[in-house]
Amino acid sequence: MSGTATRARRLLGRPAGWIEAAPGGGYALRTGADRRARVQLTIGEAEFRALAAEPGLKARAGGGWVARPAGAAAPEPPPPGRPGLTEGRRAVIDADGRLRSHRANLTGSAVAWLSGRRDADGRPWIERAERAAAERLGIDAEIAMAGPSLTLRWDALPRSGGGTAVRAEPGDRAMAAARRVGAALAACGPARAMVEQICIRTSSLQTAEQALGLRRRAGKALLKQGLRALAAHYRIG
Repeated sequence: MSGTATRARRLLGRPAGWIEAAPGGGYALRTGADRRARVQLTIGEAEFRALAAEPGLKARAGGGWVARPAGAAAPEPPPPGRPGLTEGRRAVIDADGRLRSHRANLTGSAVAWLSGRRDADGRPWIERAERAAAERLGIDAEIAMAGPSLTLRWDALPRSGGGTAVRAEPGDRAMAAARRVGAALAACGPARAMVEQICIRTSSLQTAEQALGLRRRAGKALLKQGLRALAAHYRIG
């Protein structure tokens, strides 16, 4: 066991210890209530997989993961031949607008993975502005989902001057974030569903393609289209 992994386990075992994918790559470990807490340690893929195995990870309400409680059932190991996959569970919003726990890949987002790949001309497949837009959407979605008893649909939010179509009353901050998410997804046009699958539901590309009935590898181009529109919506880049 490496010294880094040992320290990561110790930090994660603290009452306020949690970990999330870092914007610049790797995984950031904090010991505080939210992202205002200082990053105590940044680890790589190998150490993250070690944490996923022991003590195990479970989804954190505000995003990221915390240590799995002692005695809890361990997640199923990833099937052979699927590198980069760490099976676990995340809280996501279903099509009916309800927050539920689903199996998910805890290794890292599809956007982060594609950001490390290059096209035939040697350029990053996902530009920095597009990745920043995806991260901004994900953060807003986390804030929206943190509202108390949140059971809402992004496309059912009240418009200015209109009546409410929301089935719950989260706090003002969560509601404002949910409105931003709805507007951002609408700006993605035909790629909206793919962007929601990847950036909010944190699905893998393959899982998103299956959920949307797309042929294999068709989702990558659709995601690129959506992220480009998302960056333009946020005026990034």
